[in-house]
Amino acid sequence: MEDASPWWQKARHADRRPRLLARNRITAAVRAWFAAEDFTEVECAALQVSPGNETHLHGFATDLIGPDGAPRRRYLHTSPEFAMKKLVAAGETRIFDFARVWRNRERTALHHPEFVMLEWYRAGAPYTRLMEDCAALLALAAATAGTQSWSHRGREADPTAAPERLTVAAAFARHAGIDLLATIAPDGAPDRPALAAAAEGAGIRFAADDSWTDIYSRILVERIEPHLGIGRPSILCEYPASEAALARRKPGDPRLAERFELYACGVELANAFGELTDPAEQRARFEADMDEKQRLYGERYPIDEDFLTALVAMPETSGIALGFDRLVMLATGAARVEDVMWVPVSE
Repeated sequence: MEDASPWWQKARHADRRPRLLARNRITAAVRAWFAAEDFTEVECAALQVSPGNETHLHGFATDLIGPDGAPRRRYLHTSPEFAMKKLVAAGETRIFDFARVWRNRERTALHHPEFVMLEWYRAGAPYTRLMEDCAALLALAAATAGTQSWSHRGREADPTAAPERLTVAAAFARHAGIDLLATIAPDGAPDRPALAAAAEGAGIRFAADDSWTDIYSRILVERIEPHLGIGRPSILCEYPASEAALARRKPGDPRLAERFELYACGVELANAFGELTDPAEQRARFEADMDEKQRLYGERYPIDEDFLTALVAMPETSGIALGFDRLVMLATGAARVEDVMWVPVSE
């Protein structure tokens, strides 16, 4: 049963404090690791023109009042991604940010309305280089916290073991018995009837009006994610092109995208892209996602035109966002991300 006493009550704070101090040590160790890798730490403004243009992300809105007294709608960013890519376009080649970010409608053991996202970019590097970064940072967090095995909800993993690399298609075949690529056209277009039939055959329940993406996400959550990061970390890679978000397509196979996610103990820790630098394709993705957001939630967010302009000047780059609170949670054996936050958001 969760402790109902306030986080600032002395006895509860005394119980929480060892993990909070471990958080500080991990933060310092990660900063030192990035410094050794010749990264520059940056600080991105939280107020942005757009909070992000993914369908299921919900931002916090406010008004910026100018000297003329006129309000201009702004949003607390859900990620520093747009701003950091502008910095790469400006000439930065290795940057990271311990960014405070905000996401509305999210509060569970693994979600919090305000949290810290550790995001970093490597210009000129393949996205597989970020896989190596992830392995190093997991081992570093474990060593700093003094833990050799991580556990969450009965699932265990050795954070120092070399991560398993598994394609999304291989994961669907292994854990759901579904040939995912058979439900994707050669140009990357998803075949909804084909995936619906495969899901039905695998015993996956879904609604009649669920899209290909809805069915795909349901299979991923129910059949794939519980098996990831068990025994050792997992890197789930080569996502379907329709789930690329801001990732470029895989060279030689337009059905797939250069995207991976990192898991440990069944917990998603990071999301990485070989970054898309084509502004026309990125605009089309944003507009499609906002159309879907309008259909589902009755709202849409503006597109950051300055960001699309910056993509033209951005070199080939790989970038990744890691949920720092989740990393500390696993490294310290906490049950919830709130347990490793100095000051959680009030209910």
